[in-house]
Amino acid sequence: MLGGVCGGLAESLDVDPAVLRIGLVALTVIGVGATIPVYLAVWLLAPETDTP
Repeated sequence: MLGGVCGGLAESLDVDPAVLRIGLVALTVIGVGATIPVYLAVWLLAPETDTP
């Protein structure tokens, strides 16, 4: 929910955002935080949308 990365990606992939959020948390735990820099990079580099 922070930054809308999973929500935007879920919208693009036409899947439930909760599935992506759970997957991100699982990968973060398994990878000992390796996905955190990737999440931050996507948050900074992904284009913003005009939809609320």
